[in-house]
Amino acid sequence: MSLKFSVLASGSTGNAIYVETNKQRLLIDAGLSGKKIEQCFKQIGLCPSRLDGILVSHEHSDHIKGVGILARRYKLPVYANQKTWEAMAAGIGAIPLEQKFHFKTGEAKAFGDLDIESFGVSHDAADPMFFSFHHEGRQLTILTDTGYVSDHMMGITKGSDALIFESNHDMDMLRMGKYPWTVKRRILGDEGHVSNVDAGIALADIVRDSRADIYLAHLSLDNNMKDLARMTVQQTLEENNIEVGRQVKLYDTDPVIPTPLKVV
Repeated sequence: MSLKFSVLASGSTGNAIYVETNKQRLLIDAGLSGKKIEQCFKQIGLCPSRLDGILVSHEHSDHIKGVGILARRYKLPVYANQKTWEAMAAGIGAIPLEQKFHFKTGEAKAFGDLDIESFGVSHDAADPMFFSFHHEGRQLTILTDTGYVSDHMMGITKGSDALIFESNHDMDMLRMGKYPWTVKRRILGDEGHVSNVDAGIALADIVRDSRADIYLAHLSLDNNMKDLARMTVQQTLEENNIEVGRQVKLYDTDPVIPTPLKVV
């Protein structure tokens, strides 16, 4: 038995991650249209009809755009905390009551053979949270959409065998870019997004005594590039005596091309 995942889509235009064991198949966020998510599943040889449910991290459109259509089309249960349910109601349309479930921030739930721990992040949403998945001694953690990585987040994330981790922007690109200052200030703030440099600093602490596969996620379309994110994180890790290629491996994610299904 094994824990597997694919980052179906990641970036400022939409986010969706697939996680499975032999007994559970879950979608974490659905920030693209239903049609595009179906296409992403097709690219990894799967179909959303096999899903057992959708977990929602927060109500921003790049995380919920396809939640309603997929839930109704495939009669899927949807899990979110109370404030997120309230905040996303208008964005996802009507969901039958029997498909609506609550997953509190800071709660741990068992989904068959998969244990999932939710934890709060610092983002400008109603009650944003992400998830750490545990199965037969293996751990996968998703941590994006946060302005900084707190000690509590690090504590939950440490020991993960695989991480899907935010590396949203290059600070120079953002500061010199076309965004209005109000948007730049939001992204740079404590409830915004983690930069490439800050991702590297946090990851150096998280993986210091362990090995991990790291997927750099939620890259800004306008203020980042895959090569730049990877090189910046790698340089920061190596400055902190983390061996990239041996102790940790870095992987790209993409807004429209899923990563291959990976065993944790």
